[in-house]
Amino acid sequence: MNNLQHARNSPSSSPGPVEISIREKVIMLTALLQPASITITNDSWQHRHHSAMRDQENNGETHFSVQVVSDAFEKKTTMQRHRIVYSALSDEFARGLHALSLKTKTVAEVAASGDGRS
Repeated sequence: MNNLQHARNSPSSSPGPVEISIREKVIMLTALLQPASITITNDSWQHRHHSAMRDQENNGETHFSVQVVSDAFEKKTTMQRHRIVYSALSDEFARGLHALSLKTKTVAEVAASGDGRS
């Protein structure tokens, strides 16, 4: 089962171009990773005091959290898992994405944690 969640933590009513691009790339990652769930959260508003947030070129979209649960991560280190996601988002980093918080787990790891969260 594929569960793609779009968490909107931003006070703005609609996603900007960086967030839209990230979501499009995650759809491509879905084909590769076949995730049980993916959650994308735009955390940029929490960092609005940073100088990068005042940069109009990236529309203030600088901080995101992505949680991916996929059995494709089995037998991969955390670094290997993160590289998969970071490489897919290289264009977004070039366009001003400043920080990406990743949680990458397998279905078994989530089950073993007992709380159902990635």
